[in-house]
Amino acid sequence: MKTKSMLTALLMLAVAWSVPAADNMKAFPPAAAGMVRHVLPLPPQADEFAFKVEVIVGKTVLVDGGNRYFFAGQIEEETIQGWGFTRYLVRKLGPMAGTLMAVDPNAPKVNRFITLGGEPYLLRYNSRLPIVVYVPEGVEVRYRIWSAGPETKAVEKG
Repeated sequence: MKTKSMLTALLMLAVAWSVPAADNMKAFPPAAAGMVRHVLPLPPQADEFAFKVEVIVGKTVLVDGGNRYFFAGQIEEETIQGWGFTRYLVRKLGPMAGTLMAVDPNAPKVNRFITLGGEPYLLRYNSRLPIVVYVPEGVEVRYRIWSAGPETKAVEKG
């Protein structure tokens, strides 16, 4: 009996992994009013454990060129009921804060992409499922792929 249930579980897992990514989009509901859904499909890699995806959320804003800025807010993880997939949600972006360095008042303002403050938001690389991020209208979602080199180094005994 145990073997039969284990075999059934493995078969269901294999079927779930073989479903194309487009079919997986059925699990991700459309964006609510005032929100936008961003979908990032990842190409397969030979060793996906050597990769991470950095999700970067922000907005292009006209600011002075001398100060550093960031937005308050956070990326939340939610599990989609009935599917077990994770979606990412930014409920609110802002307010914007920054350093207070004196700048030339006659210097022209520049458009800069201002991101959420805090540590980089790194996710496990998984080409079988898209990364789906919901953000308020007018907010951008960007990403960066990080990869580890094949070389490792030993730490000296101390």
